[in-house]
Amino acid sequence: MIYSRLARLDKPVGIYLLLWPSLMGLMLGALNEGYIDFENYLIVLAGAILVRSCGCVINDISDYKFDKLVSRTKDRPIATGEVSLKGAWIFFSILASSCLSLLIFVPKTTVQISLFIAIFILIYPLTKRFLKAPQFFLGITFGSGTLISYSLVSTNFSLSILLLFMGTALWIISFDTIYALEDIEDDKLIGINSTPILWGDKAIIISKILHLLFYLSLLLIFYIDQFSPLFLAILLLLFCIYFYQNSLVNQGKYLKSFKMNNWVGMIASIGFAIEIFLI
Repeated sequence: MIYSRLARLDKPVGIYLLLWPSLMGLMLGALNEGYIDFENYLIVLAGAILVRSCGCVINDISDYKFDKLVSRTKDRPIATGEVSLKGAWIFFSILASSCLSLLIFVPKTTVQISLFIAIFILIYPLTKRFLKAPQFFLGITFGSGTLISYSLVSTNFSLSILLLFMGTALWIISFDTIYALEDIEDDKLIGINSTPILWGDKAIIISKILHLLFYLSLLLIFYIDQFSPLFLAILLLLFCIYFYQNSLVNQGKYLKSFKMNNWVGMIASIGFAIEIFLI
C-alpha cells in the first residue's frame, strides 16, 4: 500500500493524462498505415501506468526535502519517512526494469525514441531548480507519448502526428501551470521554479491560450485527415468543458480544474476512436 502511494496509483489521473494522448497517437498511426494491432493498445496501457509510476518515484526521490515543506506534498511516503531512500531506489529500479521489458515487444524506432525520452524523465525533477519554466520540459517529455505510440505502427511521421505532439505538449504546459498554482506560495518560499511564478498575473491567460492551441491542433487534424462532421461535435463538447474549467479557475479551484483534463483527453480519444474504428 505504501509503495502504491509512492507510485501515486491511488491518484490515477496522472496515468490517464499520459494514456489519452498516447492512445490518440497510436490511433493516428493505425489510420496512417491502414491496420490495427490490438496488442499495441495493451503495450500503451502498460507503458502509461509504468512510466507515470517511474516519474512519480524519481520525482519524490529528488524532491523529498522540498516535499516536507509544502502542505500538499508533506505526507508523501519518502517525506514522512515511511519509505527510505534505499527502498525508493529499489522500487524505482523494479519499475524501470518493467518499462524496459516492454521494449522487447516493440519496433526498433520505438526503442530508440523511448530510451531517449527516458533520459528526460530522469532529468525532469531537477529542472524545477534550474529552469524558469520546467512545465515546458514536462510538456515535451510526456507529450512524446504520442510519438512513441505512433512509432509502434508507423515510421512515416505525418504532419498530423507532429501537430498532435505539439498540441499535447502545449496542453500539458497549460494544465500543469494551473496545477502549480496550488503550490505557488510554497514554491516561492523554497525556491522552486514554475510557470505561474515566471508569468505572474499573466499565468492564467497564457494557460488558456495554450489550451486553445491544443484544440486548434485537433481541428487541423480533423481537416488534414478528413474526419467526419461528428468530430466537430466532439470539439464543441471540449469547448464546453473548457469554459467550465475556466469558471473553476476563476473561483480558485485549480486542482478541480486540473482534474477535468482527464475528461478532455478521454473525449478527444473517443472522437479519434469513432473516426478510425467506426467511420
